[in-house]
Amino acid sequence: MADITRRLGWRHLRSAHTAHIRHHKRGRLVHDGRGLSFWYRSLSAALSEVPVDDRELAMAFHARTSDFQDVAVQATVTYRISDPAEAADRLDFSVDPDTGSWRGAPLEQIATLLTETAQQHTLDVLARTPLAVALVDGVASVRGSVAAGLAAEPRLPATGIEVVAVRVVAIRPEAEVERALRTPAREQIQQEADRATYERRAVAVERERAIAENELASQIELARREEQLIDQRGTNARREAEEKAAADGIRTETEAARKVRLAHADAEAARETGAARAEVQAAWLRVHDEAGPGTLHALAATRLAENLPRIESITLSPDVLTGLLTRLGRPEGGTRLERPEGGTRLERPEGGAGA
Repeated sequence: MADITRRLGWRHLRSAHTAHIRHHKRGRLVHDGRGLSFWYRSLSAALSEVPVDDRELAMAFHARTSDFQDVAVQATVTYRISDPAEAADRLDFSVDPDTGSWRGAPLEQIATLLTETAQQHTLDVLARTPLAVALVDGVASVRGSVAAGLAAEPRLPATGIEVVAVRVVAIRPEAEVERALRTPAREQIQQEADRATYERRAVAVERERAIAENELASQIELARREEQLIDQRGTNARREAEEKAAADGIRTETEAARKVRLAHADAEAARETGAARAEVQAAWLRVHDEAGPGTLHALAATRLAENLPRIESITLSPDVLTGLLTRLGRPEGGTRLERPEGGTRLERPEGGAGA
């Protein structure tokens, strides 16, 4: 919509570059072009504003297929006004000189023309197409038919309208039909899902079986190795017992041999000791046999004195001492008394032994 301002009975119009302005004054075309800006008087001016930009027209309508099924078609047509003068002559694009708003509804007329033309060609195509084919290939066929029909429509170029593009968004059946059509596909998808689930479960069961078999094989191998270990331990224990028995036998034999040797040595030592003692005893007896009775008495007294308890002091009367000295001073059997300086000593004959 053009931007119009008021100044002391004059009006100033300023349009966008996407709007074509036509200004007639007293039947003459004064201004004609895009993006104009000028002053005018509202009482003598006739203004028209034609948009020349691309416009999108969304349309939705119902159609019926060859098997009598209702479908909803959603499409979009892009168009523009390529000849503003022709469009202004054929359609009412006049604007109020005071407000700049359209007095009529030219764009609605163009939308009705495009929608009816597109719907006519769409109905013609779908009426010869079954529902299944329309849902699969209907979009392309409908788009081609609508584009060809709009291009061949004589009213559009006569009105200065050019169709830029045609797009068919969707072709949908009724809700019940759509659910019915979805059911086989859903059942198939569900079957595929169930099959995949079963296959996954089968794979899982197979893997579990393989794992169980591996565990069982591992347990069998472990038991076999434990059996081998037990056998080896028994063999080692028997070998150790045999080695220990052999070592004990060798040690026993060695100890017995050592004891035999010791016994022989002890016997030999005993024999030699007995022989030596026998010789000593024989020599002792020979000495005693050769010694006289007095000497033997003296030796007996000496030995007796050695074996008596310790006597701290002894008192001898002169009579006893005189008698003893008289007896001891009497020479007998080769025994002699000597009186060296400092005391009296009794000597046994050479080679003698005391009794």
